[in-house]
Amino acid sequence: MKNIEIFSSEAALIAEIANLVPRGAHVLDLGCGDGALLAHLQAERGCTGYGIELDDANVLSCVQRGVRVIQHNLESGLSLFADQSFDVVLQINTLQNLRNAQTMLSETVRVGKLGVVVFPNFAHWPNRLQVLGGRMPVTKTLPYEWHDTPNIRVGTFADFAALARKSGLEVKRSFGLTFVRGGVARQERLVNFLAESAVFTFTQGKSR
Repeated sequence: MKNIEIFSSEAALIAEIANLVPRGAHVLDLGCGDGALLAHLQAERGCTGYGIELDDANVLSCVQRGVRVIQHNLESGLSLFADQSFDVVLQINTLQNLRNAQTMLSETVRVGKLGVVVFPNFAHWPNRLQVLGGRMPVTKTLPYEWHDTPNIRVGTFADFAALARKSGLEVKRSFGLTFVRGGVARQERLVNFLAESAVFTFTQGKSR
């Protein structure tokens, strides 16, 4: 299919996201985990910046990778950063874990010129089948049981598009990612149905 580009490893997933970040950009990675993405951006795309992470073990991993990290709870907001402090603000599988998701999107375009969000697409067709069967989905992108998941909300590709409009955000690019053959496929069509993860890049709307 012309609308799918196949990638072959976990490293290719990082590279796919990294391709959305301009070379030499100053980056803030919200919920940066072990720092693998930010380390890649530093080494391969000449980027600078910081990661925000709460988990002690992940903070240590970031330090070991040479990633500058701030231990901070995102629920407290981003008041420690001035307006337009960064070229790009990343939220990779972070948004669904936040209670203040809409506020964090507004903060993203306040402190950064471009936001990049990736999150599990709950409307992916296997998820729909599991719900029709009466059970909450358990998949690669939603790997937890309903009773022990760190995700406090679920959303779809279409939901985010609607939220972006409501929040006055200007979507620059949007597509889906699906895990296939041990790699990652980019999905450009029927994203709300076919993609496991939704990807959006966005800026502050012109009217704001």
